Amino acid sequence: MRFTFTEAQEAFRAEVREFLRSEIEAGTFSTQCGDLIQPGSREFSQKLAERGWIGMTWPREYGGQGRPYVEKAILMEELFRVQAPIGYHFLADRQVGPALIHFGSEWQKEHFLPRIVRADEGVAFCLLFSEPNAGSDLAGVTATAVRDGDDYIVNGQKVWTSAAHAADYGWLLAKTDLDSSANRYESASEFIVDMKTPGITVRPIVNMAGQSHFNEVFFENARIPAKSLVGEENAGFKQIMAQMDYERAGLERLMQNYPLFEQLKQHLRDTDPSETPEAFRAWARDQVAQLEIEYGIGRLLCYHTAWTIDQGKAPTAQAAMCKAFCTQYEQRVNDMASQILGPVCQIRRGVAWSPLRGDLAESLLWGPSYTLQGGSVEVLKNIVALRGLGLPRK
Repeated sequence: MRFTFTEAQEAFRAEVREFLRSEIEAGTFSTQCGDLIQPGSREFSQKLAERGWIGMTWPREYGGQGRPYVEKAILMEELFRVQAPIGYHFLADRQVGPALIHFGSEWQKEHFLPRIVRADEGVAFCLLFSEPNAGSDLAGVTATAVRDGDDYIVNGQKVWTSAAHAADYGWLLAKTDLDSSANRYESASEFIVDMKTPGITVRPIVNMAGQSHFNEVFFENARIPAKSLVGEENAGFKQIMAQMDYERAGLERLMQNYPLFEQLKQHLRDTDPSETPEAFRAWARDQVAQLEIEYGIGRLLCYHTAWTIDQGKAPTAQAAMCKAFCTQYEQRVNDMASQILGPVCQIRRGVAWSPLRGDLAESLLWGPSYTLQGGSVEVLKNIVALRGLGLPRK
């Protein structure tokens, strides 16, 4: 791969930066750390849609721009640099759309893809994958979808469902072959579920940060039409594995707390040398330099994964390596910032003397989730070993 960007790519980056600068100056949003995806603004998503920046890598026949994934990575890097409010369209753009292009029926493509690209009202998605006993191992899901005439009847529970309380549709994985002797990797299917369907209950989960972005979702004899099935019945696990590469390798895995890192560097620049011992300043400079190097490595891994997709190759091992490295790096930023700032790092927003605008306290509370959401580090290392290095299972 090239380690430099073309003039056209640099011009595109400048265009995105100028757009975001003008939006911040207009007071559209403010930059702060927190959840993986900042709360969505459909109005902001529509502004991106008007510029062709939603579904930009999709084929033109589906409303996309047919642009390279490296350019999509440039866009996402700039959006996450300022924590832009892209939550309304993010999952549909990143994951749902590409999955429908590969596996969806003609009706599903015609109905959903143009609406996603335009950021129309009523097309916010959530992912209904994880369960209390099935997280990284999605082959262990127990929610069921049983065919009944022209419908499926869904029962079961999902958990840690981000933004389910605000979603219009859910992207569901459920068992469709209930034979106990069936291969567990060939017994589940994917569905698009209208979240207003009777029998679906969404309950918030309050996390350590005191926020309820996560949810439990319960299905009790929820009846969904058969045309909601995505792809082939009982092929859901294989389909999801193809989608996970898009989920694991984005710049969001590197930049969830990027504003915190920028503030930390500025804090060290602004600190009066007379207030701290020279040995401490030297140590802090060394640690921040190490973080800067690691950020560059993570950024390169993200762009390498995007480049791999542009070469027409499946980036499974690259995406797993990228996420494993980047999310651990994010935790190291939190840890180092807390060591440099000391006990005041626990003071949250709303207090005049909270350091780094209170972003550090928020990032520390969100930190444990970095290496869990989208696949744990342990599972990702296994993927790298098996699919990247070709090591034996035993």
